[in-house]
Amino acid sequence: MAVEKLIVNQVYTGAVLAELEMHDSTQVDNLLSTALALHQSGCLAVYERIQILQKLAELVDAEHEDFSRLIANEGGKPIRDARVEVTRAVNGIHIAITEIENSKGVEIPMDLSAAGAGHKAFTILEPIGVVVAVSAFNHPLNLSIHQVIPAIATGCPIIIKPASVTPLCCLRLAELIEQAGLPKGWVQVALTNLENSEKLVTDSRVAFFSFIGSAKVGWYLKSKLAPGTRCALEHGGVAPLIFAEYADEDGFINGVVKASMYHSGQVCVSVQRVYVPQDRAQALAQKIANVAAKQVVGDAINEDSDLGPLILPKETDRIEAWVDEAIKEGATLITGGKRINAVSFEPTVLLNPSKISKVSTHEIFGPVVCVYAYQSIDDAIKDANSLDVSFQSSVFSDDVEVAMDVAKKLEASAVMINDYTTFRVDWMPFAGRKHSGYGIGGIGYTMKDMLEHKMIVTKA
Repeated sequence: MAVEKLIVNQVYTGAVLAELEMHDSTQVDNLLSTALALHQSGCLAVYERIQILQKLAELVDAEHEDFSRLIANEGGKPIRDARVEVTRAVNGIHIAITEIENSKGVEIPMDLSAAGAGHKAFTILEPIGVVVAVSAFNHPLNLSIHQVIPAIATGCPIIIKPASVTPLCCLRLAELIEQAGLPKGWVQVALTNLENSEKLVTDSRVAFFSFIGSAKVGWYLKSKLAPGTRCALEHGGVAPLIFAEYADEDGFINGVVKASMYHSGQVCVSVQRVYVPQDRAQALAQKIANVAAKQVVGDAINEDSDLGPLILPKETDRIEAWVDEAIKEGATLITGGKRINAVSFEPTVLLNPSKISKVSTHEIFGPVVCVYAYQSIDDAIKDANSLDVSFQSSVFSDDVEVAMDVAKKLEASAVMINDYTTFRVDWMPFAGRKHSGYGIGGIGYTMKDMLEHKMIVTKA
């Protein structure tokens, strides 16, 4: 039988970056068997894991520019932003080290009743078992860090399936992990098609499943998990931002463009819906458009590119169709609205799309931001909360009482006051509500998911 190949292309030019052999069903079974055997043999001592992670941070940092260029080439993130991703990745490893040092069991009070008197109880932390992770394309190094490093830190063997369009950062990270001293087999990279990916994820040997990607795929895989497999799902949203009275309008406008157009909008918390008072909406939309229209769109590897390409030509087709549909359904096109080439789309600002247009109800994952006029701030809150997705939201107001009231009423896992929905640091909890996710991400929180408490009770 011919070996299935995975071709990795430079996103903008289409040049071949790598040709990789994919794993078949037998190899998937071997990956799982290897991981389970390692878990059953016992994990490395805590100090050894810390030493490995310290060395890994040095190795990744030493290849900072190489990783940055790899992110830009395989993932299409502008090189300036790719460098920020690598810095985050290095910091993420150090966050995991700190979390290891703070991980501990707890003492359980036993003399709260006569039945428990005369006993002592405490918990210890044990690695949950084999971890399988499925990752997304948009942050090919940092998402691997968020899924792989917690597993190393907690002593769990992990098999990670990177996005098929961006596997190279993950593969190089795995090589550096082994170079840092982690024995072979504790981190394995699976290159699998859809059928074998499902086989990998739903196997009964999997103790924990970590997924970053589309809600449709994530919820489907969760429904197929073997009994006992725990999971965390991180999906996207249709991030709303409510603008009230805010003095630094120029700063706000520049920030909206960055927060909506960053990585060409291919970010799960990218600003998509901006709600503005009725008498300000037209003017503010035009000011956002004036800045957006000046963004340089090109090959991500170019230093002057503000926006890189979309990940695949079919995404350009989809975004073009959604924008055209929105205009037919009543939206006013303020700027953009057209494809530049097979993988590039103009920075686009739409005013007052219909509430039923796809740009209002679905995650665009493209360089498109929608501005909506509202009569009252309660109307804006109602519209912001109207969808079955709920992730990070934002409110801008110089009035503290207004800002806090809106923040309390927005249905979101996090609300940023006078900052954008894209704000994140890697030690904070990161999670979606409703259809946007399940469980809590963030390096420390993922480590907690990968550890189990075992209670030990003894007579005093």
